[in-house]
Amino acid sequence: MKLHFIDRTSSATNSLSVTQNSHPHFLKFWHFHPELELVLIVKSTGTRFVGDSIEKFNEGELVLLGKNLPHMWINDPSYYKGSTDLKAEAIAVHFKKEFLGIQFFETPEMKAIAHLISRASLGIVFPDISKALKKKIKGLIKLNDFDKVVSLLQILQELAKNSNSRILSSNGFVKPFNNNDSQDLKKIYEYIFKNFNKPISSNKVAEVANMNPSAFSRFFTKIHRKSFTRYLNEIRVGYACKMLIEGEQKIISICYESGFRNVSNFNRQFKLIRGITPNEFAKIYDDTTELE
Repeated sequence: MKLHFIDRTSSATNSLSVTQNSHPHFLKFWHFHPELELVLIVKSTGTRFVGDSIEKFNEGELVLLGKNLPHMWINDPSYYKGSTDLKAEAIAVHFKKEFLGIQFFETPEMKAIAHLISRASLGIVFPDISKALKKKIKGLIKLNDFDKVVSLLQILQELAKNSNSRILSSNGFVKPFNNNDSQDLKKIYEYIFKNFNKPISSNKVAEVANMNPSAFSRFFTKIHRKSFTRYLNEIRVGYACKMLIEGEQKIISICYESGFRNVSNFNRQFKLIRGITPNEFAKIYDDTTELE
């Protein structure tokens, strides 16, 4: 599926934009842009594509997307029938991380929002936000420029405190680096992302982190709430998803390039992590391309 870059710089007159979209259906447009995007689904249902995440979406859900994260919303088939009176409605807010200055979100007062923006690099879904927050997001469209900025900061602060949220895309699709990570974690991440498509042992990563193997295992599991092997397989599957979406290589080549040593284990781990096989995953994107 072809990925499109959207450049808003030529038409932008403000540091953030708020748009209210109401159409018979959302555009089937797989795209990315340097702005973060906050999307409230007001009406309609369908399938949401964010990075390598493919899930159903419903009215009322809120999604925060990091910069350059590919995404697309496709409505259910009933929305594309000419005689239907169904509507797809959404509120979309676009802003760059540095829209208030390069160091604004590095201040102590903005720590919670900075962490939220970092998490958004993989996409975050808030499936059940309060009516008051929905009203505040819808109200952005009517505010003057100054009040929009103030209200957006309030919204982001509330989302940063929201415990009912979930990361969408996988670590392998978008490489996460956080300036607040410890030096030990940075060493671990750098080694994993440089070598994930080669044979990697937890003992070797422990050596890189200057830990003994048992201490490394406890440390890694505490931080990620999963074993190192599971995390590594998620990285590899995420990378495989990226190549499957691009559709330029055969699955057997993708298997080895993403770090798996045989196709059967690749298929098994892919289904365990994504819930479908590599073939089924690729077919979803092929079918989507045919609809464009």
